[in-house]
Amino acid sequence: MSADFIAPRYADLALANLLPSVVARLEGNAPIIDIPVARRYVVLLVDGLGWHQLDGYSDHAEVMSHALPGALRLTCSVPSTTATSLTSLGCGCGPGEHGVVGYTFREPTVDRVVNALSWDGGPEDIAAFAQTPTQFELLARRGEATSAVMLKRFGASALTRLAFGGAQHRPIELESDQHHVAELINEALTTERLVYAYERMLDHDGHGFGVGSWQWLERLASVDDLVATLAETLPADTCLLVTGDHGMVNIPLESRIVAEETPALGGYDVLGGEPRFRHIYTTDPARLAASWRRELGDRALVLRREEAVEAGWFGPRMTETSLARIGDVVAAMTGDFAVMSLGSPGEFGLVGMHGSLTATEMEVPLLMLGGSR
Repeated sequence: MSADFIAPRYADLALANLLPSVVARLEGNAPIIDIPVARRYVVLLVDGLGWHQLDGYSDHAEVMSHALPGALRLTCSVPSTTATSLTSLGCGCGPGEHGVVGYTFREPTVDRVVNALSWDGGPEDIAAFAQTPTQFELLARRGEATSAVMLKRFGASALTRLAFGGAQHRPIELESDQHHVAELINEALTTERLVYAYERMLDHDGHGFGVGSWQWLERLASVDDLVATLAETLPADTCLLVTGDHGMVNIPLESRIVAEETPALGGYDVLGGEPRFRHIYTTDPARLAASWRRELGDRALVLRREEAVEAGWFGPRMTETSLARIGDVVAAMTGDFAVMSLGSPGEFGLVGMHGSLTATEMEVPLLMLGGSR
C-alpha cells in the first residue's frame, strides 16, 4: 500500500457501522461504534466533510470545531465517493456486499457503465439491482418508522432507494433555509426515533472552487450554522451525529493525466470510476495493469481486481455480483494526481476531487452532540 494511503476500517470505525450502532443503541444492545446513549438520534451527513478539511479550517466552524476533540475519526468505504459511502451508510455494510462499487462502474446485466448518482445507464429494475436491505427497511420490518430529510428531487432517485429505502422522505423545499431544515427534522422526531438528513452543498463548492476557497469556507460556516441550529432546537433526549461521506483533494492542472492522450494507458475496453479512482475493464488485465504501473509509477497504486479484493478495499464480504462490477484493474491515485477521461468532459471543470485512499479523502469526523455516556 502507498505510504499516503490508509486502509478502510470496516471492522470498527467505519461509516458503514454508524447506523447499525444507532440501531443497537435504540434496541439496548452494544454498538460497534461507541456513540452516546439517547432516546432519539439525528444523523446529519454533510457531503464532502472530511476530518482533515474540518480540522484544517476549524476557525470557520465554531460549533463543529468545539465538538472535534471529542469526535471519532471514521473511514468511509473504498472508493471514497458519495454513491458508495451513502449506500454503505444506509445499508450498514461495505460495497462488496451492497454492490455500489463506485461513482461509475460497468453493470454486467445491461453491459454498460452506470452512473450511480444520476442512474444514467442503470437498469430499470432497481429492486433487482439491490443486494441488501437498508437499515431503514430492517427497522420498518420491526415496526419502527424512520425519516430521511433531503432535497425533494432526491426522494425518488435510484441511489435514495438503494441507500435509504424504507425511510419516509421529508422533502426540503429550500435548502438554504436552515430553520426550515431544522423544522422538518424536529417534526419527524415527534413520531420517530431515527432521522437521517443530508446536506450537499459543501461538496458542490469543493468540486467547483476547491477546498479552502472563499466559497467553500463560506459554505463550511453555513453548515456550522445548521449544526448550531440543530443543537439548539433538538429535544433534550436526542443525540445529533454529524459526519461526512469523504474528504477532498484539490487537483492542480499539472497533476492531471488524460487517459486518451497517454498511449501507455490505452487498450482498455471501458473506463469507469472517476479521476482519483479508476475502474478499468479489459480482456487482458495482466498486460493492462503492467502498462498502467509503468506509466504512472508512484503516482498511483494499480491493482488487479483480485488484488484489490484481497487487500480488503471493498469490505470483508464480497458477492459474485459485486465482484463483476469492479474493474478488472483498478487505479487509486496518490498525492494530488488524477487520471482524466475525455469521455467525461465535466471532470475537467472540477477543482476538488476524491475517490482514492489517502487519509485526506478517507477519514471523516463523527461529531457527537447530546446523549449520555
